[in-house]
Amino acid sequence: MPLLGTSHLNEALRRHQTMTQGMAIMKSQAIHGGHRMARRIARATCTVMVGATAFAPACTGGQSTAMAGGQAAMPQRFEASPVSPDRVYALLAELAADSMEGRETGEPGALRAATMIAREMRAAGLEAASDSGYFQRVPTAITTIIRLRDGQEFRREGLTMLSDFDALDTIPAARHRRSVNVIGVLRGSDPSVANEHILVGAHYDHVGIGQPLNGDSIYNGADDDASGTIAVLEIARVLAAGPPPRRTIVFAATTGEEMGLLGTRWYIANPILPMDQMVADLQIEMIGRPDSLAGGPGRAWLTGYERSTMGNMLADNGIPIVPDARPDQNFFMRSDNIAFARLGIPAHTLSSFNLHTDYHRPSDEVQHTDRVHMAAVIDATIQAVWHLANGPKPEWHPGLRPCAQDEHPREGVCTN
Repeated sequence: MPLLGTSHLNEALRRHQTMTQGMAIMKSQAIHGGHRMARRIARATCTVMVGATAFAPACTGGQSTAMAGGQAAMPQRFEASPVSPDRVYALLAELAADSMEGRETGEPGALRAATMIAREMRAAGLEAASDSGYFQRVPTAITTIIRLRDGQEFRREGLTMLSDFDALDTIPAARHRRSVNVIGVLRGSDPSVANEHILVGAHYDHVGIGQPLNGDSIYNGADDDASGTIAVLEIARVLAAGPPPRRTIVFAATTGEEMGLLGTRWYIANPILPMDQMVADLQIEMIGRPDSLAGGPGRAWLTGYERSTMGNMLADNGIPIVPDARPDQNFFMRSDNIAFARLGIPAHTLSSFNLHTDYHRPSDEVQHTDRVHMAAVIDATIQAVWHLANGPKPEWHPGLRPCAQDEHPREGVCTN
């Protein structure tokens, strides 16, 4: 999060805590000339329930053959083995390693991180639908930034997102910075909602190398937000290995959140699918440590829970999430979700940030994360994403949709 001022549970935990330790992480690699489509999980059972009747699709990703109104019946829950805490930890350790140099937007460490993320999307079999494979290029450069404060002009050098790539021609090449979003797509299967999609995202950037604290100058950002990025990758991997969802799912790891939602703002202006066809956005941010106010390990909270039907829809389907218990922190306005929400799209962020003091410090390291908690939250979020991709569309509650930036609310209320 930018620095502005940020039943299934017991069974999931039991299954995680009894898993065989030492599971080796499978290294994903690109295959020349195409995408690796081999699935990573062998399903022991794929039985799904629709009403009172059980259907058994093929365990390698087949769909139920049950028909309802001419369409294949969709399962109420996505049946999958729980994700491995050791796998989660290994991926997190890679993304938050010192070699990534804090993943500052436009810097070499961020590009190394983007390459790792694209590798995992390719291994999951996601479709590459951006302008450069899995990379969506974002035009950025170092420019002179002018700010007015109390009638005084302040100038500083900093990274800026430009209006388009042609604008780079007006800036010396030495000041150009390569920045990318990383995007993969899992296509939906239901023609009746063929023009609808949801976006599941996290920002992979952090604040880079900075002022040394206790001899450490690399701000690794293991919780913020390498944890959310790994969640997006694991959700994509698991869902891509099973029956296709009704709606298309766009998985996005965006850059520049710490600098003002740069990657998300560029995506909105240059979407890979029409923005008016996006029916929901779920961002995942800082899930590396449990929060007692959410109920402890394996549970998370949702920003702006009271604003739309999304929170209750998910909770009613057994997803262990609760409303944000710290509304004074204004977290709903402090992550990438707000940019989508201002467009009228029901958009929220799932988190378990407990206000730990490692926030935006070099001590936000992988060894301080709780892999069992994080894996359990990912398992819960798999179910949340599955429900959003297959269930009813969430809607804003009357008068609680956030206003667009150019909108002038009447008596402080924006119409839905």
